[in-house]
Amino acid sequence: MSWLETVLNRLAATSQWTYLPVGPRAAEPAALAALALVAHGRTTAAHAALDWLVGQQSPDGAVGIVDRESNPAWTTACALLAWQAADGALPGGARRRAGDRQAIARGVDWLLTARGKTAANDPDLGHDATLAGWPWVLGTHSWIEPTAMAVLALRASGEADHPRASEAVRLLVDRLLPDGGCNYGNTFVLGQELRAHIQPTGVCLWALAGANDSSGRVAKTIDYLERSTPAQTATASLCYALLGLAAHGRRPATSEGQLAAAAERTLQRAPSTYRLALLALAAPHEAVSVIPATAINGAAPAAAAERRQPSSRGAARSNPTRLAPDRSEPEGAANGCAPGAPPLNGNSLPLDTPLAWK
Repeated sequence: MSWLETVLNRLAATSQWTYLPVGPRAAEPAALAALALVAHGRTTAAHAALDWLVGQQSPDGAVGIVDRESNPAWTTACALLAWQAADGALPGGARRRAGDRQAIARGVDWLLTARGKTAANDPDLGHDATLAGWPWVLGTHSWIEPTAMAVLALRASGEADHPRASEAVRLLVDRLLPDGGCNYGNTFVLGQELRAHIQPTGVCLWALAGANDSSGRVAKTIDYLERSTPAQTATASLCYALLGLAAHGRRPATSEGQLAAAAERTLQRAPSTYRLALLALAAPHEAVSVIPATAINGAAPAAAAERRQPSSRGAARSNPTRLAPDRSEPEGAANGCAPGAPPLNGNSLPLDTPLAWK
């Protein structure tokens, strides 16, 4: 049995969608598991994760990061991607259930309303602070990864031409470093250019498929990723790098061997759903594209008009926890990140911030 079949079988059998082998069920691993199963033609096996995500959704459309928590809700975009991919995989364009259509409508409504804080431009900042994307936590600045996931979700939901999506694409290009790649959201701090990191760069490139870029930064970012994934690249970083490159028609010749080696390392210990799902999602698959091929700012799928319905917004409960690691560190490093701030790359972490590592 191949490593991919082993991984898919484990994803199909689990109902514990977690970052760690033991921990609370979380929306991002659940959505990634569903995406991976759908991508490899196992849509029925994805239903458990998809249904859990529907149950996790708040009346206002938000999908919180972990079980029974409605905030932060940047993971709403992840849930939308999974629901849309599953619907698109059904024959004849059929929908799974009316409840899924309602969940999609509420989720897109929430996503279009949520936005990162903007500020006046400052010469000490290296990016355009007037552009709004999506934050880790409402009421904070926009960051690369939640903005990129939101762009992917809006495109999958037929909203590629929405002004919020167009502005977010401009933000992502603006946050790319001059020589390619990106950090977690800043480019320069106090006059010093920040270092690029693989994982946020991969997520960003995934979202920028088809984007028009006259600055040349997207092309430089592709080059950066192609030369920046050595053999021991951490699993999540490797997988997002491959997803970002694939979105631009690139597939490194070494990718299959790297994925196999990463899978072997992952399966040798108690693996997390998060890593297993990313491995399967980054592996070649022909069953279905989990993201519509519509270019950014191109024609929107006809499903958009059917899906959009107004929904009321409820009051979100306060919970400042975001489960995530410092993705710049080697796999297995005990690092975390504070919500609304880039992961630990020179930033302080409050001592009372709960952590879990992917």
